[in-house]
Amino acid sequence: MPVVRDLRLLVRLRYFRRLLYVRLLSQGADGVYQVALAAYVVFSPEKQTSATAIASAMAVLLLPYSLVGPFAGVLLDRWRRRQVFVYGNLLRALLAAATAALMIGHAPDWLFYASALCVTAVNRFVLAGLSAALPRVVDTERLVVANSLSPTAGTLAATAGGGLAFGVRIVVSDSDAVVVLLGAFLYLCAGLGSLRLPSALLGPDRHPDRPRLGTTLAETARELLAAVRHLAAPRRREVARALAAMTLMRFCYGALLVLLLMLCRYTLSDTPDGGMRLLGTALALSGAGFFAAAAVTPWAVGRLGPVRWITACAGTATVLEPALGLPFTTGPLMVAAFVLGLITQGAKIATDTVVQTCVEDAFRGRIFSVYDVLFNVAFVGAAGVAALMLPPDGRSTMLVVLVAAVYGAITLALVRSERRSADEHLSDIAETE
Repeated sequence: MPVVRDLRLLVRLRYFRRLLYVRLLSQGADGVYQVALAAYVVFSPEKQTSATAIASAMAVLLLPYSLVGPFAGVLLDRWRRRQVFVYGNLLRALLAAATAALMIGHAPDWLFYASALCVTAVNRFVLAGLSAALPRVVDTERLVVANSLSPTAGTLAATAGGGLAFGVRIVVSDSDAVVVLLGAFLYLCAGLGSLRLPSALLGPDRHPDRPRLGTTLAETARELLAAVRHLAAPRRREVARALAAMTLMRFCYGALLVLLLMLCRYTLSDTPDGGMRLLGTALALSGAGFFAAAAVTPWAVGRLGPVRWITACAGTATVLEPALGLPFTTGPLMVAAFVLGLITQGAKIATDTVVQTCVEDAFRGRIFSVYDVLFNVAFVGAAGVAALMLPPDGRSTMLVVLVAAVYGAITLALVRSERRSADEHLSDIAETE
């Protein structure tokens, strides 16, 4: 098969292998660090975890992606990308070690979160740099295959890192600080591994007439606003509807994740370790739902179209989310984890397709930047709303009903907009005749 042949050729490319090695170590360390952070916030026996603490942790993990992400490329087009990998990973190793020390010393929460925030902020530059550097180590003919292989391998590395963190936490040591130090060691390895790449290989090329940094940042902000105005045009209503629906569905998923964390910690298990195992099972099932969505969505979109598939996902969630969630028992909640993983990822794949096919190429990158911001801010906002509504044991009928109502509102809005579009289309045909 051509794809298999291209994969074999890719792994023979020395500098591609070395860049992939940096990605695997970096994202594997991310998985370890993020699971250790979540375990410390949610499952430490000495901490009385609250929904507010969970919301704070989510803000630390996700807001850097939202706030730094759109502007990361501006700096990466000025700094040597190899140096970003070296110093970025070494800095993260140092900051992660500091996080471990703060855990051991029972430092104030604000100091702990500040340390974690710095780690995740640097992470955005490293990930963006890895994508930007890929065309420098792969020829144009195989770039599509490389773009499929490299990020997927990174995601699997992050998942494996999370699994490693769970294993170390449960089997080897019940100290979250030890797990964070493991992440720091992997960051160190990624930084040192980056030194095997030539400094100038990954770019960017030097341009003496490049505008000043402040000018470029201001221009980036203006271009993002232009992308938002581009979405507001009548011809791109379908894109705006899909993005709005996906943002609200991401909000629902985030709120339910906080609810699940609280239930695993205080209601569904008698011990923190038991709660961690249960959470790990739920996340694995949700991940299986993501993979199922990748298999089902192309067929469903081919039959229904992307917006109707998003409507079907939201409608299914409207019915199944309260049916599986309101008993607040382990079995139905595990089924819900799989179903909601499939529904959320299925809707996201369809939304990606709408953006890729309905947005002009000149605006596509900026629209995806706006999409990324909406995606992460919705998740953090959901955690904040859940923090206000959840009781200490996590059993909140009101939150489950609210999420079902949001899913229902998405479904109704999409159905009405679809009918309106059909009526307008028929009216246009009648006028031409």
